Amino acid sequence: MNTATLSNRFQLTIPKAVREDLGLQAGQKLSIVVKGRIIELVPMRSMEQVLGIFKGANPDGYRDRKDRV
Repeated sequence: MNTATLSNRFQLTIPKAVREDLGLQAGQKLSIVVKGRIIELVPMRSMEQVLGIFKGANPDGYRDRKDRV
């Protein structure tokens, strides 16, 4: 398990193995999501990186707002 320690300046260093696995770069923004007592760091991607991410997805069977009860 990878761990990080919060510094006295409230900074974290993401372990090298995690940075490499996720392809994180210096200066990249991370979104912070708090769920109860859990903190999630989610890498923010540029529009160029997410364009076409759903290409080929089959929208059949998805519910629309009007279908909700």
